[in-house]
Amino acid sequence: MKAKKPFDHSGSSFDDFLEQEGIRTEVGALAAKRVLAWQLAQAMKRQRKTKQAMARELHTSRSQVDRLLDPNHTAISLLTVARAATVLGKRVTISISDVKTGRQAQPGAGAGRLPKAV
Repeated sequence: MKAKKPFDHSGSSFDDFLEQEGIRTEVGALAAKRVLAWQLAQAMKRQRKTKQAMARELHTSRSQVDRLLDPNHTAISLLTVARAATVLGKRVTISISDVKTGRQAQPGAGAGRLPKAV
């Protein structure tokens, strides 16, 4: 039986590695969720707002706020994130960028801000 030769990643980018492994999308989503959870937690801390207070203002349960702030829980809707940001006096912005260049798409070409949460 012939041993599989390991892939030489020297000279390639981390994105290339993730793409080769077939996990780029998942890693990107997890990284984005971790940043969002951290930003929301920091805003809560600065405002001295508890999870219970957030739950009350969002008209939801404390366990839902726990999921929102859990950096590993990626199954949170954009609407939930936007509502939480609004409660904290913040706004969510989302952009789409080209895979190869990392350049952001121009406003009006699909990128932009989410509508204000209700």
